[in-house]
Amino acid sequence: MASELHNLSDYDPQKVPSGAGRKVAVVYAEWNSDITYALRDGAINTLVANGVAKGDIETFSVPGSFELIYGASRLVKSNKYDAVIAIGCVIRGDTPHFDYICEGVTAGLSQLNISGDTPVIFGLITTNNLEQAQERSGGRLGNKGDECAVTALHMMAQFG
Repeated sequence: MASELHNLSDYDPQKVPSGAGRKVAVVYAEWNSDITYALRDGAINTLVANGVAKGDIETFSVPGSFELIYGASRLVKSNKYDAVIAIGCVIRGDTPHFDYICEGVTAGLSQLNISGDTPVIFGLITTNNLEQAQERSGGRLGNKGDECAVTALHMMAQFG
């Protein structure tokens, strides 16, 4: 199964549009901060590597993944950004809380994408355990934050 897994940081830079002149907001959850900070940093580094000026990237923290909806909504409504990247991490536990948070965040961010003019990039990783989260935040599977930044660059180029 490991051979089927894709390194999230593996992309062809020649196929990624430049982000020069674009403004991007990154809203990230403080919960599971070891993971979310690595995802945030991956997104920022990839944006900068692809032309977005550091001064054109703003970061905002929220307490948990569910609050990403409100944070992203406020950022979209500000009309200051060409894209908003929402980053969080939910690790399955022994209760249905995991399902409620994941479904709520997915529905909320999806609604923002169809109701506004700013693309909201879904950077919520949902894993069964901490090891899986670490693998996707700079471990052997790369960094989902990189993938989110590349997606934002494509969306801004295509629709911005």
